[in-house]
Amino acid sequence: MKDLAGKVAVITGGASGIGYATAQALAKEGMKLVLADIEQGALDTAAHELSMTGAEVIGVKTDVGELDQVQNLADATFKHFGAAHVLFNNAGVAVFGPVEEMTHADWEWIIKVDLWGVIHGVETFLPRLIAQGQGGHIVNTASFAGLVANQGLSVYCVAKYGVVALSECLAKDLKQYDIGSSVLCPMVVATNINDSARNRPAEYGGPERDLDVSPEQEKKMRGRVLPVAGVADQVVRAIKQNELYIVTHEESREFIRRRFARIDQAFESLA
Repeated sequence: MKDLAGKVAVITGGASGIGYATAQALAKEGMKLVLADIEQGALDTAAHELSMTGAEVIGVKTDVGELDQVQNLADATFKHFGAAHVLFNNAGVAVFGPVEEMTHADWEWIIKVDLWGVIHGVETFLPRLIAQGQGGHIVNTASFAGLVANQGLSVYCVAKYGVVALSECLAKDLKQYDIGSSVLCPMVVATNINDSARNRPAEYGGPERDLDVSPEQEKKMRGRVLPVAGVADQVVRAIKQNELYIVTHEESREFIRRRFARIDQAFESLA
């Protein structure tokens, strides 16, 4: 999608972090914006701030883990703007800790938001993107943890590996419709994801189930903490150039290379 001006972008988790920074970047490209977020106050503030810059924007409170709410998001998008061209499935949460300490509620909550949230976005918006016949692009936020297993992030890794796989499949399946696919795989960016428990529903343990990552583990897995603006610029470039993988940290490269080298080495046993 070389020319974004006048087209419509839908961004989940759009009221803060990477989502909001990407909204700002896309607004500069002349795109109309639909922000979705679970936090009404932050959503209202984000939409107002963007509108003050001249952007055409609406906010729709959405829990991406609930299919009916994502369907409502699509309905609101097409009712207001009549189209959608870019879908950024960005909303996400995290739980940290050893796999043996993860509860069933931990698994349910993370997979519901981080994996089902992306699936809901795809299954709801994709048929409409195909039907309107104007091409488009889908960006899904995964993580470095979707490419390489991280100690203490088992549940998160499972969900994010799924997001990477889905994004790769979309890239293959949607070429015929001129719809591109990108998957964002950052290490740590300056967002609120470490404070995910603030939005954790009571049925999944509530905020009191907050599991802070230890300083030692954080240092081991994080690399540099990048500002959101630079990551948002990478997302915009990927949309324009149809880049499948969006990697943000050079230091992640060696970990990824070692993983695939180990897979390749496994074939030696066939000899």
